Amino acid sequence: MLNTTTLDTAEARLGAAYTVEQHLRRHGASLCDLLDALDDPSGFSALCDLHVAFGQPIPDTDAVEVALRDIRRILADQMPSSLDRIGRERGLPAADMTRWHGARISELLGRFSLAD
Repeated sequence: MLNTTTLDTAEARLGAAYTVEQHLRRHGASLCDLLDALDDPSGFSALCDLHVAFGQPIPDTDAVEVALRDIRRILADQMPSSLDRIGRERGLPAADMTRWHGARISELLGRFSLAD
């Protein structure tokens, strides 16, 4: 017998992944610039993991969720003084970008929670 709850959850998670992919198409360059400025290799690695997950015919929703959680953690761990320094040295509004991307990623992660 087919379990419709499992199918509904899988479909909702794919929908959440699709939303992440659309977000990255619009804002991925900015997130990439920010992660580069933070000089944290794990942030770049998580972003690469997202791209790999979307490089498949059907995205790996678990990999997407894990990568988003990693990026959110990296952004949340930034010290204000470090973000201020990046802003001065690179002319990049790192503090604002960190808050904005962190909020968006939290919203995207919320879609995965609703799917479970």
